Amino acid sequence: MKFIADCMLGTLAKWLIILGHDVRYFRRIEDAELVRIALAEKRTILTADRRLVQRRGARDHVLIDSHDLTRQIRTVLVAKRLRPRRDGLFRRCVRCNRPTRAVARAIVKSLVPPYVHRTQRRFRRCPACGRIYWRATHVRRMLQTLRARLRPCRPQIRLDRGANRS
Repeated sequence: MKFIADCMLGTLAKWLIILGHDVRYFRRIEDAELVRIALAEKRTILTADRRLVQRRGARDHVLIDSHDLTRQIRTVLVAKRLRPRRDGLFRRCVRCNRPTRAVARAIVKSLVPPYVHRTQRRFRRCPACGRIYWRATHVRRMLQTLRARLRPCRPQIRLDRGANRS
């Protein structure tokens, strides 16, 4: 799913990227430009701005009516009939939103701390910004957060396989 989030929804944008969705986010953007990009790239607009969704070009949108992140995530998933998929988790760069690629351990040896290289076997790298990802301890916390937030949406979901550090 492709989204574009307005400047009020940066945290939601980040969590949707973690879930594997393509989300463009700008800290500052005019409404007209946001709508133009959404139309050109066939993206669903995520916004809390009621005036924005009244624009003619903003037909494909999800209006976010809560400041609570859990409710925001649920709103998007329900509105667009999305289900989290394990194979999509942690597969996009949270910095620049590009899909990451598996990279050989030997290639990242000089790019990660020695302890990380010794203890981790799988790495991913963003082809755009070069950021390296691996499964680290905070991934477990992020997965627990996702489980808690998504439990009402799909109680049987198991999000713990194949996740990489973000």
